[in-house]
Amino acid sequence: MCICVCVCVCVCVCVWQCGGSVEVLPCSRIAHIERAHKPYTENLTAHVRRNALRVAEVWMDQYKSHVYMAWNVPLQNSGINIGDISERKALRSRLRCRSFSWFLSNIYSELRSYIDTVAYGVLKNSLRDDLCLDQGPDTDNVPIMYLCHGMTPQHIYYTSSQQIHLGVLSPTIDDDDNKCLVDVNSRPRLLECSYAATKHMKLTWTFTQGGSIQNTESQHCLELLESRQAEFGFQLVIQDCTSQKWTITNILTVLPQ
Repeated sequence: MCICVCVCVCVCVCVWQCGGSVEVLPCSRIAHIERAHKPYTENLTAHVRRNALRVAEVWMDQYKSHVYMAWNVPLQNSGINIGDISERKALRSRLRCRSFSWFLSNIYSELRSYIDTVAYGVLKNSLRDDLCLDQGPDTDNVPIMYLCHGMTPQHIYYTSSQQIHLGVLSPTIDDDDNKCLVDVNSRPRLLECSYAATKHMKLTWTFTQGGSIQNTESQHCLELLESRQAEFGFQLVIQDCTSQKWTITNILTVLPQ
């Protein structure tokens, strides 16, 4: 029997991978008995994150990076002790379970893949180390610099196709919620990636760790400009490149040039 924890998708992945199935019982009833005392710490985040990373390491193969990206922790040397998973890996081998790629192709093809992500985390400029690139108010579509907190509005994903995604990533291929950084008349804007690509807008950027962020079409750079009107003294602009440098928290692979 395979006992699994569901993570990232609403099915028990290992059941499918190991030759089982998930049955839908319309007339079933589920009950939950609340414990009088919970044997957990007040903050469950650390435990949930640890369990999620254990599942990723055992079952998700090269797609495990998606879980690390979701929790915004480095793929290598994460600093999180996930314990011994050798027994779980041995179980998977003994049961001759299929790969996670098979699961995506045959069971949950609707799940969107971000295997092309080459860097992720928060993005900082050398002028203000305490400020991070932020998607700002959802209704404005204007990125801002905000005090670093590392929550979803500051999650940045740089892809092998040289796009910069900000904020929440769409869970399925039917959703078009992914927002990309776009040069719109020399102004930084956040637009749906699919829309910007269809309209042939300026949404590709060259970026190297500790270097500039330069639009491949306009050849202008994303930079900070001192401004008394900006909340923290700097506003995002797209202008002729100077010597400003950007860094992102986690690098997965060699960044595209």
